[in-house]
Amino acid sequence: IWNKMNFNESGSLQSIHFCYESLNNSCQKHVLSIHTYAIVYTVMWAIIIITVFGNLIVIISISHFIQLHSPTNFLVFSLAVTDLLLGGFVMPPIAVQLIETCWYLGEAFCRFYLSVVITLCTSSVLHLSFISIDRYYAVCHPLTYKSKITTSLTIHLILFCWILSVAVGFLIVYLELNLIGVENLYYEKSKCVGSCLLLQNEASGLVSSLFSFYIPGFIMIVIYIKIFTVAQRQARSIQDAAQFNQTTEQKRNVASRKRETKAAKTLATVVGVFLLCWSPFFLCNIIDPLINFSTPPLLIDIFAWFGYMNSTFNPLIYGFFYSWFRKALRLIVYGKIFQSDSSRMKLFSD
Repeated sequence: IWNKMNFNESGSLQSIHFCYESLNNSCQKHVLSIHTYAIVYTVMWAIIIITVFGNLIVIISISHFIQLHSPTNFLVFSLAVTDLLLGGFVMPPIAVQLIETCWYLGEAFCRFYLSVVITLCTSSVLHLSFISIDRYYAVCHPLTYKSKITTSLTIHLILFCWILSVAVGFLIVYLELNLIGVENLYYEKSKCVGSCLLLQNEASGLVSSLFSFYIPGFIMIVIYIKIFTVAQRQARSIQDAAQFNQTTEQKRNVASRKRETKAAKTLATVVGVFLLCWSPFFLCNIIDPLINFSTPPLLIDIFAWFGYMNSTFNPLIYGFFYSWFRKALRLIVYGKIFQSDSSRMKLFSD
C-alpha cells in the first residue's frame, strides 16, 4: 500500500492510502482497524458458507430423492444453482472489495465478474417468474396443471432462462452498452486502478431496472394475489366439504390442494424476500445516473451485497416452511443418502 501524506481541513497531517503502490491513477483505500477487519471478515465468510451449503443441500435433495422430481422442484433446483453460484463465485470477491475497498483481481476478471453478476441476477428473476406461473396453474387450474406444466416444458424454460441470462450479462459488459454516452465520465472520473464498478447511463439503468426487477416483480405480485384469492375460495370449499363424508379420492384431492397452496405460500415468501433484498440496489440503479453518479461506490457495493444475501435466505425459507427439506437435511447429514434405495425414501405423504 502506498501512503501519501496530506493535510486535512484542520491543518493536521494525515495519511492517505492507495490500493496499488506507485500508481498515479490508483484508487484510494480506506483502512479499518484489525478488530473491525476480523469481525467483518468472520461475519461475511459465515454468510458465504451458509449460502453455499444451504443451496447445496437443496440441489442434492431435489436431485437425489425421486419424490421431489416435479416440474416445480426442477425450477427450484435451477434457482438453487443460481444461488449457489452467487454464493460461491460472486460473494467472495465483493466481500473482499467491501472490506478492503479495493479490487485486486485485475481488469479482465472484473469484466467477466460483472458479466456473471448480471447473468445470475437475470437468471434469478426469470426463474422466480416461471415459478410464479407454475404455482398459478397448480392452484388456479389444478385439473389442467399436469397436462400443461410438464417436465419437458420445465426443462425448456430452464434452458431459456440460462441462455437469455448469459446473453444479456455478457453482451452488456463486453459491448459496453451500459457506457454509451457516459464514456468520458467513466474513464476520466470514475475509473481508477483497484476498482470494479458497473456504471450505467440513464437509459441503461432505467431499462435494466424495469425489465430485470420492477416489471417482473409487479407481475409476480399480481400473480400471487390471484393465487391467494383462489386459495382462500378453495379453503372455504374444503371446509364445507369436510362436513360431509368424503371418499378416499376426495380426501387425496383435498390433501393435494393443501400441499399446492402451501408451496405457493412458501414460494411467494421467496419472491417477497427477493424483492425486499434487491429493492435498495435497483432504486439506486435508477437514481444514481440522475444525480450525476454521486452515490459512493461503497454504498452501491453494500446494496449489492444485501441483494446477494437473497441467495442466503432462500434455503433458510425452505427449511422453515418445508418439512421435506428438514428431513432431507437430516438424511444428508447422517449419510443415509448413501444407502441402497435411499432415493426412494418418502419425505412427505402423497
